[in-house]
Amino acid sequence: MKLMHCPLNGPRNISEFIYGGELKEMPSPESCSDREWADYVFYSDNTAGVVTEWWMHVASSYWFLAERHTVTDEVLRTFDPKEIFTHRVTFTATEARP
Repeated sequence: MKLMHCPLNGPRNISEFIYGGELKEMPSPESCSDREWADYVFYSDNTAGVVTEWWMHVASSYWFLAERHTVTDEVLRTFDPKEIFTHRVTFTATEARP
């Protein structure tokens, strides 16, 4: 059985987690092009090596970050997003673009 350490709930079976994608800088929703936003949402670099990724513990709906080696699939560490992020991003409703 493969275990992953959840920063909130401790070691858990890997089946309790969902992969959320690579951590990458979000473009400004107000000023980026549709292409830039689509690249951010749908595409990943698929780097061979250590990558920081979003993961969610399904039972608690807790999102956290993990550093994982994509070649060996070894999880090097998991940590709370508060270690990187200091404020929330607020999205406002806007009219559809023409």
